[in-house]
Amino acid sequence: MRILITLVAVSLLNTAVAQLPPLGSSPTSESAQRERTSASDIQAENCRVKFINHVQIPAAAEGKLVELGIEEGQSVEKDAVLGIIDDTAAKLALERIKAEELEAELNATNEVNLKDAVNSEELARAEAEAYKELRKQGATPYWEMEKKRLEAERAKLRIDLAEMQMKIEKAKYIAKRNERQMAEHEIERRRITAPFAGYIENRIAQPGEWVQPGSPLAMLVKLDKLRVEGDIHALRYSGRVVAGTPVQIVVYNQADRGQAITIDGRLGFVSSEVDLNDRYRVWVEIDNPRNGNTWMIKPGMEAEITIKAGN
Repeated sequence: MRILITLVAVSLLNTAVAQLPPLGSSPTSESAQRERTSASDIQAENCRVKFINHVQIPAAAEGKLVELGIEEGQSVEKDAVLGIIDDTAAKLALERIKAEELEAELNATNEVNLKDAVNSEELARAEAEAYKELRKQGATPYWEMEKKRLEAERAKLRIDLAEMQMKIEKAKYIAKRNERQMAEHEIERRRITAPFAGYIENRIAQPGEWVQPGSPLAMLVKLDKLRVEGDIHALRYSGRVVAGTPVQIVVYNQADRGQAITIDGRLGFVSSEVDLNDRYRVWVEIDNPRNGNTWMIKPGMEAEITIKAGN
């Protein structure tokens, strides 16, 4: 019996020794696991398709919404006029300011007073010189000569006054020009335009409503370009995930995961912030293919971002 027990112990010892690593080697560590992982593809987690631009178009002025020529599902171009808030008062104010601007421009360019002051100064200076000669000859009293000299000095000051008045009128003209630009801006504020080319996802307001600045009128989304966002383990793949890295994106149809769209792209963004799960956010910008009038990729679809080994 003792011999049998001894044989079993020796057999177990030999098995344990055979499972030990060779001399000079160390047990498998987390760093070794990372090295093996780094040689394989990197798969991002929690990947979803998201909008790049997704905004509520607001009213910029107060008034009655007299026009809103858009419908849900409609595609619009950048700067297209989507609606108009009543601008009657703004247009009347603009016409008044234009008239005032014209008056200010005419005053600013009017040189009649300046020319008259120059001519008067030349005449007064000539008279002063003539009285100076008469005084030398004793033909006129001293105070008459002094009076003409002071009149010539006053005429010179009138030139300075006319030049100053022209500068004032030019400043008034600039102010009126700015008022006219502000009045034009008030009209533009009442024109609701698309900030980018996109798709009307939702029409919130209706023609005839009274709107306030900031009131949402419609939801505009950009569908020709989208983003696929996901999370990458920050420590496991350190140094391999940088902006510009080639990737493969697979977008799944939520109704039928067997129908997938595969797109090649490059990482457009790698976050510098690591979350509580030691992951950071990455995204890839993709072009959205169309099938007729239908966009094939919709925000919210599940997706994959894969960085192939060797990249």
